[in-house]
Amino acid sequence: MKIVVCVKQVPDTKGGVKFNPDGTLDRGAMLTIMNPDDKAGLEAALRLKDEYGAEVTVVTMGLPKAEEVLREAMAMGADKGILVTDRVLGGADTWATSTTLAGAIRNLEYDLIITGRQAIDGDTAQVGPQISEHLNIPVISYAEDLKIEGNSVIVKRQYEDRYHMVKAQMPCLVTALAELNEPRYMTPGGIFDAYDAEITVWGRADLVDVDDANLGLKGSPTKIAKASDKVRKGAGEKVTPDSPDEAVSYIMDKLLTKHVI
Repeated sequence: MKIVVCVKQVPDTKGGVKFNPDGTLDRGAMLTIMNPDDKAGLEAALRLKDEYGAEVTVVTMGLPKAEEVLREAMAMGADKGILVTDRVLGGADTWATSTTLAGAIRNLEYDLIITGRQAIDGDTAQVGPQISEHLNIPVISYAEDLKIEGNSVIVKRQYEDRYHMVKAQMPCLVTALAELNEPRYMTPGGIFDAYDAEITVWGRADLVDVDDANLGLKGSPTKIAKASDKVRKGAGEKVTPDSPDEAVSYIMDKLLTKHVI
């Protein structure tokens, strides 16, 4: 079995977020981590590797420093790491990103593609399903459990107040929730091996069956109108009612004034 896992290097929000003048994230100036949903997807792939001897290839698109998440993935147990990086790919929205990743994946053999449900720097949950559309394969999203049965994948899919059990024939794509599992730690030996390993680097010329009109900032149909750091809320209004009845009266008055009720 051959599994491709798409991961993304995202800003570590604890270290603050910085923006470029055009409104895009200044990724080169921020502390970064592997996106949590992607990490759960990677762990799912590694468990399938433990059980079936699967080969796990991890792909990321980003700046050259995104190599860090590939080495982390390899230190956890992934077999190969592929970095897709090129200036013409910068500033991509979900459409351009999925087009790029699909163009890279077309170079690979795969039975299963796993992505995170969404990235914490965008929260769109679009890239995984879009990749499946580009590759014309089935997609099962919001996976909170998965297993292999023959040539099919069976996924417990989160759905509001219940769940679905969905079965799809491979090749297919699954998007993973962070709740899918508890990712393993890197091992000391894995870290040494990962930093000795060679990372494959691909650029625009290595993408298969893609049009320049769909790549990078120019190929992105959605544009950022405005971006800002998290707005801090004020202290709010503090009141000290003399009795429970007075407190209830105050709250009801506020709810009525704001047309909540």
